[in-house]
Amino acid sequence: MKATGFISLWTLVSLPCGTLANPAEREDVVKHAIKLHRGKGAGITQRKQWVLESCRKLSGLLRQKNVVLNKLKNAIRAVEKDAGLSDEEKLFQVHTFEIFQKELNESENSVFQAIHGLQRALQGDYKDVVNMKESSRQRLEALREAAIKEEMEYVELLAAEKHQVEALKNMQHQNKSLSMLDEILEDVRKAADRLEEEIEEHAFDDNKSVRGVNFEAVLRVEEDEANSKRNASKREVEDDLGLSMLIDSQNNQYILTKPRDSTIPRADHHFIKDIVTIGMLSLPCGWLCTTIGLPTMFGYIICGVLLGPSGLNSIKSIVQVETLGEFGVFFTLFLVGLEFSPERLRKVWKISLQGPCYMTVLMIAFGLLWGHLLQIRPTQSVFISTCLSLSSTPLVSRFLAGSVRGDKEGDIDYSSVLLGMLVMQDVQLGLFIAVMPTLIQAGVSTYSSIFKEILRILILIGQILFSLAAVFLLCLVIKTYLIGPYYRKLHTESKGNKEILILGITAFTFLMLTITELLDVSMELGCFLAGALISSQGHMVTEEIMCCIEPIRDFLAIIFFASIGLHVFPTFVIYELTVLLFLTLSVVIMKFVLAVLVLSLILPKTSQYIKWIVSAGLAQVSEFSFVLGSRARRAGIISREVYLLILSVTTLSLLLAPALWRAAIMKCVPRPERRSST
Repeated sequence: MKATGFISLWTLVSLPCGTLANPAEREDVVKHAIKLHRGKGAGITQRKQWVLESCRKLSGLLRQKNVVLNKLKNAIRAVEKDAGLSDEEKLFQVHTFEIFQKELNESENSVFQAIHGLQRALQGDYKDVVNMKESSRQRLEALREAAIKEEMEYVELLAAEKHQVEALKNMQHQNKSLSMLDEILEDVRKAADRLEEEIEEHAFDDNKSVRGVNFEAVLRVEEDEANSKRNASKREVEDDLGLSMLIDSQNNQYILTKPRDSTIPRADHHFIKDIVTIGMLSLPCGWLCTTIGLPTMFGYIICGVLLGPSGLNSIKSIVQVETLGEFGVFFTLFLVGLEFSPERLRKVWKISLQGPCYMTVLMIAFGLLWGHLLQIRPTQSVFISTCLSLSSTPLVSRFLAGSVRGDKEGDIDYSSVLLGMLVMQDVQLGLFIAVMPTLIQAGVSTYSSIFKEILRILILIGQILFSLAAVFLLCLVIKTYLIGPYYRKLHTESKGNKEILILGITAFTFLMLTITELLDVSMELGCFLAGALISSQGHMVTEEIMCCIEPIRDFLAIIFFASIGLHVFPTFVIYELTVLLFLTLSVVIMKFVLAVLVLSLILPKTSQYIKWIVSAGLAQVSEFSFVLGSRARRAGIISREVYLLILSVTTLSLLLAPALWRAAIMKCVPRPERRSST
């Protein structure tokens, strides 16, 4: 302990002197410090004399700093009293003196912070990794704070430079007469300065002290160009426009979302290139799948695989592409609701409600059983089972698109049952997303609090059921009083101009989406209900809106399926092909068998034949398992390996779905109807 205390004392007095000495003196100090540390070559008298000299130098520097600070204060008072200086010149000089004061104080603080950090490190136990990690974190925080202070000082220097330019301009204007054009431009300049000050939000200063905000070190990456001159000019432009890419220590990449100067229009050229590339490559991939008899959606997924991280890695704005692709899901479900009239919904509502609930419960039960046998945590088993119980609504909607479903009198339309069950699964998706925080906490809770967790889950289920009741009550009010006059007004205003009709329908869809989101229900359900409400106005209305919305849906659906391909990793699938094929076939067969069993119990006897088609449509895994899997991985519910398995099984099940669907159609649908369905 004495040795440690002596070294700390020596560090306290030697560190600032070593940083301020010339190179020759620094070398002597280092050699002397090594001798002191080893206990050689230095007597007690010499050591005391060296310590005293170091303390004397340090105290002299501190006194000199105080003298300089007093001189700066006197200089500031003298500038403020000087009547011969203009306001701009006074502001510039005072600002410069204040920055120098801050520089002196921060330099002193940095010295003592470094000394305290070294003292803390010397007192620590380097055999304890946790202690070393905490020390490293504290040093990192100190460096971040120092970087922020230096950044603020640099910004203040830029402001001081601006004030100096303003002062020089005022002096020039006083020495010469201005023309009328110069006076106009001067007024415009002042108005522009006021505008920038009004619209600037100071987001950095406002949020840096907010709780939960962390300072991060980031890299700013410029675009590489073949021509160095072009690269230099482009870098200058990007420095002004802020279009460079930022990368943090976790390898997350960021782009500009809101610029400091909102008066200059900007565009994310990475995102534009990504959308253009996807659009061009989707065409040959879609043609190829059509030629070999596969749905075009698989061509779009292949396009995403080729352009994604596992292929050419040319997609830079992955999050933006996925966000745009979500609108493809919204419009797809809107058109599904447009074809799925409320009359058909009332006809199969009991089956649509009971079927998915029974299937989900059975899937969770089987998951818990297998999890117990394989020693998997219950929370992980519940999550995986719930993910695998969901089926893809956009995929099945593509299967049903354009099919003629001429059912016999008294029979139930298989498409109505299938779509009704898928919509109920979308509701379950919203419920599961709401319950996920509780599931995360349950993974780390003790058995003494298991009853509280169950109670919380029941309360959440009650809230979701209340929200569903509120949504359907609102739909009843809209259908009875609002949707008819609203559409007639749109139809009247859009004669000769389809823009108003498209905008009105899109706004109504987004309104329903927002309502269901605010009520903590799936946004997809809101899009479906919007289509179902509009379909209540009659067949002619449905046909007119479908002709307008379908092209928008088709383009956005291409982006959506391409975004799925961005998360498909062929190399991983090839390495683990045997295991993945076994798992995929097991999941598909299990879902098919469970669906057949459930439908056998709840379907009328006259409609038992449709259970094979409906089961085939449900025997795949929804693409929303990508979303749930990513959230669960971030929350620590599942590991990286389980996440990759879910992604791969989901992809392979979607690839197997067309073959299973065609087999069911060939078996159960009469020949005239089969032609139109395929």
